[in-house]
Amino acid sequence: MTSENPAGRTFEVLVVGNGVLGLSLGLALARRGTRVAVLGRGDRPWAASTAAGAMLGAFGEVTTTLLKSEQGRGKLDLGVQASKLWADWLAGLAEDTGKTEDLRVADGTVMLLNSVGVPGIDSANYTAIRETLERYKEPYEDIDPADIEWLDPNPTTRPLMGMFVPGEHAVNADGLLERLEDAYVKAGGVLVAGFGEELVTSGGKITGVRLTTGDTVSAGQVVLAAGAASQALLDTVPGVAARIPRLCAGVGVSVVARIDPDKPAPTSVLRTPNRAFACGLHLVPRGRGEVYLGATNAIEPEPADAPSIRDTTFLLHCALRQLRRDLDASGMAKVQVGNRPVAFDGFPLIGETSLDGLWMMTGTYRDGLHLSPLLAQEMTRRLLGEEPEHDLSTFSPVRAPIQAQSRADIVDTAVVHLLATGYEDEWTIPNAWPKVIEAQLRADYAKFADEVDDDYTPPAEILAKARMNPEFLKTIREYYTAVRSAV
Repeated sequence: MTSENPAGRTFEVLVVGNGVLGLSLGLALARRGTRVAVLGRGDRPWAASTAAGAMLGAFGEVTTTLLKSEQGRGKLDLGVQASKLWADWLAGLAEDTGKTEDLRVADGTVMLLNSVGVPGIDSANYTAIRETLERYKEPYEDIDPADIEWLDPNPTTRPLMGMFVPGEHAVNADGLLERLEDAYVKAGGVLVAGFGEELVTSGGKITGVRLTTGDTVSAGQVVLAAGAASQALLDTVPGVAARIPRLCAGVGVSVVARIDPDKPAPTSVLRTPNRAFACGLHLVPRGRGEVYLGATNAIEPEPADAPSIRDTTFLLHCALRQLRRDLDASGMAKVQVGNRPVAFDGFPLIGETSLDGLWMMTGTYRDGLHLSPLLAQEMTRRLLGEEPEHDLSTFSPVRAPIQAQSRADIVDTAVVHLLATGYEDEWTIPNAWPKVIEAQLRADYAKFADEVDDDYTPPAEILAKARMNPEFLKTIREYYTAVRSAV
């Protein structure tokens, strides 16, 4: 149901955000008998979920940078634990809704190492994925990419190595959202169609959210789970916002392409390691006659609501070169844009804020959908005053910026990834120029990082965006100043 008069109702919990994370939390609470409302516009204009490939994988996201820090390894472990919950989570959704069609669209993941990337990123991440699989005793097998009949890349960008990870699947994101919403309503949850404009407080405690319509939805506890759009609401309580890493958007473009339904198609996810500030090129089967192609990643100060021509053409060019040359004859069923929520220090914002009753469940970057069953159940325990099962203290919203790398390492990461974008985009330059460019970039970024702040350095992709966007740089500096004032 949809609440036609939200101003006339009071809820125990109001979840702001109706993407996969928000609906999953709403469902977990509704199943426990909580009076819960989920707030969001039906078209989800700034969500990440609606454009997601919905890969259920922790190991495919492993990078050398992630493994170097305690916080990164902690995030990885959460992802591994979340993987164990998905079978029961999907079975529960089927039972709740009576819809038994399998939401899984891919049987395992094929990880491909091709000749497009650079050794310091692609080869290093491929090796890191293999070593992490072995450390967790997760099964995988080496395969010859030439045996994957569907692949037909440009010969100069063909995959050189491959491994099959049978435990990393994918689901249909649209189908998952539909089923979550259906299960949530059937469990007694209320959907409030609208958009929040202001957090309402009284006596140092949250009391609800005022909508753009002027109505107020009242609740004893409010959870901000609206992805990158959560920042606008958080900014309406400046004293609280100052103690929490700010959010920006990792804007990603994806394409659903129509392929010949009468010809054999991939049955597994096909993907490269994460590369060049992004999540690597990937293809996800979407049922007979369709495949999902993803995805770009561009750090932006504000969420985007329309896919850019630049990112769309880049993605399609990569897919044609690296996956299958005759994809250019395919139709485009859909071009999508999503906004991954990225905290200024690169790590999730999970838990209670300094304002009594206000919680956050966002900042998950590329992992929100995969983590959703774990985070929904864990946040439900905390909202209901129960003993938590997972230690999320590292990702508490109220924190100084996490510095997972040294400044020198962040500069090095930014430079290597910037150069990698050139190779991925097929730049053609004189043989000696890459070394010249690298030396200049390294000197420039080292100087720039020193100018950003005396103590803090943002992650490499945020540093690179700030270097090109003075207004974004100003916002970062203001955040660091606010952090010091709030301590």
